[in-house]
Amino acid sequence: MKNIFVKENAFSITLIVSILFLIIFTVLNYLQLLQSVTADNLAIIGQASRWCERVSGSIFREPSNALSNIGFMILGLYMFWVLGKDIKSDTSNQFTGLNSISILYAGAAIFLGPGSLLMHGTHTEWGEWADNLSMIMYIIIPWLLNIKEMGRWSLKTFFSSYFLIVFVYAVTRWLFGSDLGINLDLFGLSIGLWVISETLFRFWSPLFRWISGFIGFFVAAIFGIFPTEIFLNFDEFWWVLLFWIPAIFSHHPPRVKRDYSPWFYLGMGSYVLAFVIWLQGYPNTPFCYPDSIIQPHAIWHLMTAFSTWCFFKFFRTERKLI
Repeated sequence: MKNIFVKENAFSITLIVSILFLIIFTVLNYLQLLQSVTADNLAIIGQASRWCERVSGSIFREPSNALSNIGFMILGLYMFWVLGKDIKSDTSNQFTGLNSISILYAGAAIFLGPGSLLMHGTHTEWGEWADNLSMIMYIIIPWLLNIKEMGRWSLKTFFSSYFLIVFVYAVTRWLFGSDLGINLDLFGLSIGLWVISETLFRFWSPLFRWISGFIGFFVAAIFGIFPTEIFLNFDEFWWVLLFWIPAIFSHHPPRVKRDYSPWFYLGMGSYVLAFVIWLQGYPNTPFCYPDSIIQPHAIWHLMTAFSTWCFFKFFRTERKLI
């Protein structure tokens, strides 16, 4: 019997699994087997949620905020379709054809959908855990890929590091909450590490390698955390020391180059704009209408899903230096 679990069938398999997830999740929610019925850690039925939308007693606790996550699944599936249509895998580009790196990225992009859907659809603590885990499984990929190249890591070292971080995060997030018990926002830190490592990737030099960590303070300022606040509350923001992780491991200049225009800038611009819109999705803000179908947080989901596609296209521009 022919083995169907081969990478050539990646699109078909992920499509079937995605459809089955949506069907099973909807049925279980319809039967009220997954959702919270009390306040739990979010909001009770009839109240505005933390993300503005009014909590519903129907299939999905936050209908718009939940169903908008299908955008991640659609674009992740499209990534698999594109990768499967590549004539052959370009060994100089990790995002051409179906290989372990491209499959990991597309799979993580898809999982952002179910992760967030579990949280907005059920209003449970375990749903929130799944949401946070899916975000980490995606956001650590870019900066680990950059370190892999500049640190001359093997695939084994890359995947060992990736799954170790995911496992430790999953356990500590479950046991100690979103700050992991040590005042650490790994998702926010990873955004900084991506920008730091990407800048180092573009402008690597022995000197800039050690200066690059200061870029993290600029990233933090974009999200409203300024240097004065950091140094006056260093016990809370101790994690800025981790801005130098790329410098520690990036011993060599990259052997490949990427085209940053338009896809990288478009992805970053879409994400920052989505973040600004997300800030409007809280109760008692001017643009919060709990009973509206159009929710700021739902727009955040759709725009960040688009960002994952932009970054996918960006990584596909990678080619060896001559």
